[in-house]
Order: sequence, then C-alpha cells, then structure tokens
Amino acid sequence: MIPMEFIAASSGSYPRIGDSIEQQRHRQAYAQLERGDITAKEFEQVQDDVTREVIEEQIRAGLDLVTDGQVRWYDPISHLASAVKGCKINGLLRFFDTNFYFRQPVIEGRLAWQRPILKKEFTFAKEVSKKPVKPVLTGPYTLAKLSIDRKRIGLQKIVMDFAEIIAQEVRELAGAGAEIIQLDEPAILKHPDDFRIFSKAVETVSAEKGNTRLALYTYFGDAAPLYEKMLELPVDVIGLDFTYSAKLPQVLERLGCDKDIGLGLIDGRNTKLEKPDEVLQKLQHILPALDCKRTYLNTSCGLGDYLPRESAFKKLQVVAAIVKKAKEMV
Repeated sequence: MIPMEFIAASSGSYPRIGDSIEQQRHRQAYAQLERGDITAKEFEQVQDDVTREVIEEQIRAGLDLVTDGQVRWYDPISHLASAVKGCKINGLLRFFDTNFYFRQPVIEGRLAWQRPILKKEFTFAKEVSKKPVKPVLTGPYTLAKLSIDRKRIGLQKIVMDFAEIIAQEVRELAGAGAEIIQLDEPAILKHPDDFRIFSKAVETVSAEKGNTRLALYTYFGDAAPLYEKMLELPVDVIGLDFTYSAKLPQVLERLGCDKDIGLGLIDGRNTKLEKPDEVLQKLQHILPALDCKRTYLNTSCGLGDYLPRESAFKKLQVVAAIVKKAKEMV
C-alpha cells in the first residue's frame, strides 16, 4: 500500500555551476571577489541570484520539497564549523570515498554558538520558493569526527559541544518557519561503535525542534547494521542511501518502519539514469513494510559536488517521474 503522502524531494546540495555562460557566473564572481574587483555585498547578490535559479530548477524538475542547493556552502563541514567559536579551519581533506574535498576544522578550545548560521539563508530561500524549502544541517557527530582535536579534548566532549550548537541552529530554523529540517550524519555509518555518543547528540538536537519535523539522513555507507537502532532515535524521518547496501531492502521488509522515511534509491553520484519502472519494482517490495504517513523519494545524497548540473537536473526528473507513477498505483 502506498503511504498517505509520497513526496519527491531534494536530499541536499545542487550544482551551482553549469555549462552555459550564464551558469558560470558564480565561479566568475568568486574569482572577482578574490581579486578585489567586486565587494562582498555584490558577491552576495550573485549568490542570491544563483540560489533563486537552482530552486526554480528543482521545481521545474518536478520536486515537491526543495533545498536552497547549498549554493553558499564551500563544503558540508567548514560552512558551519567556520562560524563556531573555538574552531579554526585548516587544509583540505577528502570527503569520505568521494573525489570532493572539505576544509578540515581544528578544535582549539571550548566550542560555542555565536550567531545564527543558516537562518538568513533559509529565510531567503523560503521567500523566493513556490515549494516548501528544507534546510539541511551537518550533524554534530560528523562535524566532530571530521575535525582535528588539537587540544585532546576528547570525541565525546566535542560531539556534545557541536550538538548544543546544532540544537541552537535547529531552534532558530524552526522559529523561522522550517516545517522539516534535515540532519546529515554520514560519519556514524563508518564508526558504529560510537552509536551511544551519537544517540545522545541526536537527542540534544531533537529537543529543540518543537513542532518542526527532524529528518536524520545517512549516506556513503551501509545503514543496514544500524537501522534497528536508528528506529529508536527521537527523529521524525530516517533517510537512507540504498546504493551502499544490497541488504537494506530486506532489512526494511523484516523490521518495517513506523517513522516517515527518505528512500535514496536514485544514485546521486552516478550520471547513469535509473529506469523508473525498475525503481518502482523495488518500491513495491519496500512499501508494504512501511507504517508511516510520508515517504520521501530522493537521490542517495546531495548532487552539488558529484554530478554535472545537467545530469543533476535529469536525476531529479527521474525522482519526480517515479513519484508520479507511484501515486498512480494507488
């Protein structure tokens, strides 16, 4: 049986650079900013324009739930960590097993939230979008695990400090009108022995969500071994990357799911386009096990750092086409 709502959704970033001259303006403006040819305010206007453009592109592809494309983010780690007191940004490090690099944070003292980081970005996106916008936050465990503990503070302390900071961000975004907030925690899949610390951090973040729905998304690893534990977490949605786990559909069939779920059945790192009918066959096996109000179909991860813009758009069109066909099955 198809759940009450079936939603075509973005799972995070979207390419800000494309092949056309017009789609190159973010890169050109950044170079101009570095040379001092334009002001920070002028560069922000370019980022506003590109954000508006990628939101419109997601809607044109057929999505029901979009993001701001993370146009203003250098990477998923330093965009947040650079605004945190007690944290300095260091050199580049590979982001999991991808060809993308992030600027690694160095923890130099007690971490503390200073000011809203994403509220302004979300508010702008919400105002210019015709569809609901989902803000995305990198989770405290992933931020901590990918940081350098220069002062030997200890992982648990750093995780919980980041948890307090991300909890404050969730509070700010909820107050700004976010109906759903996505928390990205890919690192826990690589370090399952840290689940107790991870769980405590998620509880801290969740405590500030109010009536906003909190979605926990994992990717770049096999979620099957941790899936049962994830069901116990105080989140409203669990998002799963099916491209790393051949056994995940069977685990869902066996254990079910009483939370809303994000199904990352479309590969966000491969330009090859999935055939909707083949994905629908997988859905037909999974959906009877779900006891939830909403099912989100999305790519396995954000697209901005892994696919050309044209391919990203086509991937989202596939997502929307599958959702349309799934609704017709009811």
